[in-house]
Amino acid sequence: MILVDSSVWIDHFRDAETDQVRRLRAEFDGDELLVGDLVICEVLQGFRLADDARRVEGILRLFDLVSLADPELAVTAATNYRFLRSRGITIRTTVDLIIGTFCIERGHSLLHSDRDFEPMERLLGLQVA
Repeated sequence: MILVDSSVWIDHFRDAETDQVRRLRAEFDGDELLVGDLVICEVLQGFRLADDARRVEGILRLFDLVSLADPELAVTAATNYRFLRSRGITIRTTVDLIIGTFCIERGHSLLHSDRDFEPMERLLGLQVA
C-alpha cells in the first residue's frame, strides 16, 4: 500500500505537474492508496473556504482512511526522533515523524515531496513510492 503525504495532495489540488502528482494520479484507479487522518487535517487546514474544504474532504474519503498513531507507534516515533537527532538530523514536524514511522512499522511505501523524509529513507529504511 502507498500512503500519500499532504505535500503530494496539496500539489495535486494546486494542479502542480510533479513526478509525485503524476504517480498519485496514475494510482487513482487502483486500491493501493491510503490517506492518513493527520494528512487529511494538514490538507484541509490550507483551504480558506469551508465549501472547498468539504469538497476536498469528500475526495479524500474516497480512498482508504487510516489512523496514523497509537501509543506504541508514538513511542517508536520518539525513538526514531532521538536516533536521528543523535546523528545531527532534526525532523521539522511531529506529523512527518509519525507519518514516516507509520509507514516503516506497517510496511507501506510513502509518496511524498518533503525533504524531512529523506533521512528516514536513508537511516530508518522508509520505502518511497
